[in-house]
Amino acid sequence: MRVIIAGGGTGGHLFPGLAVADEFRRRDASTEVIFVGTEHGIESRVVPREGYTIKFLRAEGLVGVSFKKKVKATGKMFLAILDSYRIIKTISPDLVIGVGGYASGALVFLAFLMSVPTIILEQNSIPGFTNKFLGRFVGTICITYQESISFFPRVKTYLTGNPVRLQISRGNVESAYKLFALKRGLFTILVFGGSSGAKSINLAVLEALNHLLDLKDKIQFLHQTGPADYEHIRESYRRIGFNGIIAPFIYQMGEAYVMSDMVISRAGATTLAELTALGKPAILIPYPYAAGNHQEFNARKLQEMGAAKVINDRELKGETLAGSIRELYINEKLREEMQRNSKSVGRPDACAKVVDIAMSVLRNTR
Repeated sequence: MRVIIAGGGTGGHLFPGLAVADEFRRRDASTEVIFVGTEHGIESRVVPREGYTIKFLRAEGLVGVSFKKKVKATGKMFLAILDSYRIIKTISPDLVIGVGGYASGALVFLAFLMSVPTIILEQNSIPGFTNKFLGRFVGTICITYQESISFFPRVKTYLTGNPVRLQISRGNVESAYKLFALKRGLFTILVFGGSSGAKSINLAVLEALNHLLDLKDKIQFLHQTGPADYEHIRESYRRIGFNGIIAPFIYQMGEAYVMSDMVISRAGATTLAELTALGKPAILIPYPYAAGNHQEFNARKLQEMGAAKVINDRELKGETLAGSIRELYINEKLREEMQRNSKSVGRPDACAKVVDIAMSVLRNTR
């Protein structure tokens, strides 16, 4: 069986696709999974590391860019269609799965026109432009949140949850300490702002360190900065004197999660799926420019259930963040309660559900 998984651009789109690919291979090692994305998306460096083949489209985004870039992206759309046709004819897939992002649009739509069975995954409560368009045509839609149903035809929409990579739940503590060289016995805080980092979070954490100096020998950080802020953040940790491992990008997130006592992060759908699958206490700082403000919407739901704390990006200050870190460090009972509440809303079986639906689609088309 050959499956194409198309899309990416960000980790929020790519990692659910990788989770589905791993589940296909777990069930049948002979299944061939090929990813399709762009050379400038996160998929170009992550997919080969995961052992999968990737093909590239000449595509760029149309939403939220200048008029000049819109014109350029429109021109590239025709190239993306040509690339998509070539890829589909060469691979002859049994199934095409779109995981969101502009790299999935042309290929999934062309697969539909060529009568290849198609599925899209929608990670967010409010779908992006590409999936809103594709939802009219594809055969099956798998959604993460109940609220998404109103955007798609109900008859072909399934509530599955957001697929989480198996490696996320299989992180090994011993391997983690060897990999990251952090100190045993210290309270460990994992910080990340998405695959490209988040400047506001990076700077707020640095400011928070100055309000946590009395805990310098009790806490440590594993901080994914993104490439732009890496050198500055790393040097600042050294100057202030906190123990931590600073990296532009963390590939081994299973190990990062397993050794962390709490997480500070954005509130993207894939991040929330991972946090709730593992039951990690979290301070969530929603991305303020997410479509329909869906990150804050989803983060607030977790806060209402006692599974996370939320700080709006516009209200993010080092002193405020330090206060929340201190509270979670001191109050073990609160952390345990957040862990239970978080796990109660997690959907660790989401990946299996998506692949079950995919296999059913294949059976019905043969």
